[in-house]
Amino acid sequence: MKRIIALFLSVAACAAWADQITLKNGDRVTGSIVKKDGNDLTIKSDLMGTVTVPWDQVTAVQSAAPLNVVVTGGAPAVKATIGSGGGQITLTGAGSPQSVAPAAIATIRDSSEQAAYERLLHPTLFQLWKGSAAVGLAGTAGNSVTSSFNFGVNSSRVTNHDTTAVYFNVVKASSTVNGVSSGTAQAVRGGWKYARNIGSRLAINTFNDYEYDKFQNLDLRFVLGGGASYRAWKGKKGTLTIPTGFDYDRDKFSIVAPATVGITRTSGEFYWGDDLGYAMNGTVGLSESFRMFNNLTTSGAYRANLDVSANVKLHKWLVWNIAFGDRYLSDHSLGRKPNDVLYTTGLGMTFGH
Repeated sequence: MKRIIALFLSVAACAAWADQITLKNGDRVTGSIVKKDGNDLTIKSDLMGTVTVPWDQVTAVQSAAPLNVVVTGGAPAVKATIGSGGGQITLTGAGSPQSVAPAAIATIRDSSEQAAYERLLHPTLFQLWKGSAAVGLAGTAGNSVTSSFNFGVNSSRVTNHDTTAVYFNVVKASSTVNGVSSGTAQAVRGGWKYARNIGSRLAINTFNDYEYDKFQNLDLRFVLGGGASYRAWKGKKGTLTIPTGFDYDRDKFSIVAPATVGITRTSGEFYWGDDLGYAMNGTVGLSESFRMFNNLTTSGAYRANLDVSANVKLHKWLVWNIAFGDRYLSDHSLGRKPNDVLYTTGLGMTFGH
């Protein structure tokens, strides 16, 4: 009997020291309040996991420990326990209790969410980087010997004010038949981009791309440009951004027929396109980027880039990566096709958080 009473008192104590919310339909959720972001309140429950409910559906709220609360009107965050009654939210902190309307509560953050928020305010250059690196290998032996290798790194740094991203991809493949060896693919692509927010939806950006493709006779493509971007959509699962601007393009080609001849072309371009990131669930993430580069120096000439990739999380840090890239060049090198398609797959790892 004593054990039953002790167990009952233990459960009652846990409930008393837990956060609790009551919804308009009468449901109650007990656990730890994580955050209120926009019109969503997130609470972590032992029985139901992480639960997100609309803030306007909450009729009562009680926190056992102080939380970081921001009230609308530009006031700084206060650390206070939260209670409710009479249609008001009561904040009890270092000073006297403060009662406000539920609609006046802008944000609520627990200690870990507050630390993550403050980390975003003034990060150093080497903080907040996250991304993935993937490598793939394939080969055959017998009547023909083939081998292929691909490696890719994608990383980004997102703060409250700006976004920085870098990428690098390389693929190399060869085939040997009847003792004759030849390369079948050899390309390197890399670059960086930076965007600075100037509003809730607008940003100014700059970028720098590099590209080498042996079988397009492209020794080096150097592109430097900048412009503006508009965030057309932002949801819980992703974002869609529309960029546009101008760039400088310098292409150096080598033609071997019968002697090596170097051809260098420079031009100004107007570009436009889209960037889409979408998380299907906690396991699969998709990204797509398209750019159309209209040549302003040579009338009617243009380039088009399309990149699509998917990451499937196999473990906390282990991912399976699938990537597809297409490069179209209207005024391509003599004897070469206008399209070069690169598709890769392999295992990789994520880094950062």
